[in-house]
Parts: sequence; C-alpha cells; structure tokens
Amino acid sequence: MPTVQLMIQNRSTDKIYQPVVCDGVQLEWERKGVPGRLSFKAVNDAMLDFAEGDPVKMSIDNKNMFAGYVFTKIRNKDQIITVTAYDQLRYLKNKEIKNYSNLRADEVIRSIAADFGLEPGEIENTGYTIPRRRDNNQTLFDIILTALDLTRKATGEVYVLYDDFGRLMLQNARNMRVDILIDAETAEDFTYTSSIDRDTYNKIKLYFDNEETQKREPYIILNSQSIARWGLLQYCESIDDKQVANAVTLVQQLLKTYNQATRSLTIKNALGDTRVRGGSAIGVSLDLGDVVLNQHYMLVDKVTHNFQDNEHTMDLEIRGGVINA
Repeated sequence: MPTVQLMIQNRSTDKIYQPVVCDGVQLEWERKGVPGRLSFKAVNDAMLDFAEGDPVKMSIDNKNMFAGYVFTKIRNKDQIITVTAYDQLRYLKNKEIKNYSNLRADEVIRSIAADFGLEPGEIENTGYTIPRRRDNNQTLFDIILTALDLTRKATGEVYVLYDDFGRLMLQNARNMRVDILIDAETAEDFTYTSSIDRDTYNKIKLYFDNEETQKREPYIILNSQSIARWGLLQYCESIDDKQVANAVTLVQQLLKTYNQATRSLTIKNALGDTRVRGGSAIGVSLDLGDVVLNQHYMLVDKVTHNFQDNEHTMDLEIRGGVINA
C-alpha cells in the first residue's frame, strides 16, 4: 500500500501545507512534447492557503516523484479545490526565435535551459551535429523536438527529454529500461490498433534544389513488396546543402523507419510501478491476435499513475518492435 505525501509551499509566506486529498492523485508523464502533470482534489479547510505558481512536491513512500508548480485551481460549492500542477517542462511552451548551426540536440537543450532559467540535470551527448536550423516563433518544445527528430532520422536513436524532480534530463531510450513485465494477469484490459493510414510510407523522396546548376537533385528509395501490398505511400521532403552528403543514408533510414504499419497498444489498470515514466522500456507479454508479444521490451509513450484507496495502478500507451504508432 503506497503512502502518498503532498506538499505545497506558499511563495508569499514560505509556509508549507500538506493538503487533505480526496479521490486520489494522478501523475501523468509522456515521452515527448508534454510536461509532467500532477492532478488532485484538496479539501479547502481553514488552514490551506496557496496560489497559482506555488511549488508542489509529491513523494511516494519517501521516494521523490514530482516537483512542479500550481497552474490551475478549480473550486466548487463543497469546498473542494481541483489542482493541476506541471513540472518545469511546462515553461517549454514559451515561444522563441532560435537560429543555430553546427549544434547537437543536447547543446540546443542546454542553450535553451540557460536562456530560460531551467535547471539542467544529466543531458546525454546525442552525437549528431545539426548543420543549420532556423526556428521562427516556435515553442521551445517544438524547437527541441525538431532537433531530436533530426537526430533520430540521421541516427535511428530515440532520446527522451523529461523532468526528474526539478532537473531537466535527456536520455537515450535504450538506457531507460525498467525490469517489470506486463501480461494478462497484471493488466486489467488492453486496446490494440493497427493501421497504414498515418506515418506509413514505402517510397521516400528527398530533393535538393541546387542553386548553382539550377537543377533539382532527387534521392529516391522504395520497397516494391509493400507497394504491391498497400499501394504507393510516398514521403517527400526537401533537404539543404548541408544534408546532401548524407542524403543516401538519410533516405535509407527514413524507409526503414516508415515502411511498416503503425500499431498502437493501450493498457489499462496495470499494477503500478513508480519507476515507469514516458520513455521507459518495459517488458510486455500479450497475445494481440495478429501479433504475439513474448516478453518484448517496449517504449512507454504515456503513463498515468493512479494512486487511490491505498492502491497504485497505471494506464499505459506503449510502442516498440511491431508496436510503433
């Protein structure tokens, strides 16, 4: 039976409150583009006094789980306050103009953290140098995710940006394995979807508009077997002069990534584990009908931890191997 500890600090008075919580606590983590979110309902007694922007911390059995700030308070006539708090990734929704050249994605993240007063933690070297990039009036999230996506296209490596109790972290998904197993006994229910309607391509076409020769230089690769099976599904994108040298490798990598059906898997009410976050890799053994997963390690796209009535369960959206949506 997990013990949940919640603390809210009033910035104005420095007083710390431990609110009386009803209807449990939910903690959501996603793999990309969304800040960690903590939500709960607190009894508005005579002592409780806090406002938007005040720090919130949560621990489970004395293990630090979440550090963030109150963003929304909703009150009702029964003196219940519904609270939504986000970790520091929420500030990556700020928009900015960012022009850079010859930087890795991790260097872009460090630069943004320094500019916006975010606390960096362990940020892995992503290896790939982005030749040149201009982002105009984009959210910081979009700027970072674009850099990470360019890295993935060039190297095939997936990196996860997250907040670890107030520290900005970047890790290769390969290093985020959690040794648990989700199977028919530990998951109450699941939903499995397969599709070629989104992010599936069997022909990749990249092109470079050469200003010197005034000609368009195409780089094309296709898979005739999947074209015969699915019809022609083409991905087309321009590249700049800095990418031309790696154009052949890039089209090959894109075909490897996209020449497959997208499959999504959602698991409901699995036994909770506080180590699991967006980007974690967990073991899954389930018979999905056309696919049998036998202790496959899969990537968590989103996890919602539910703490209620002395129980800890989690809802999961996962991908990996044949599950790739």
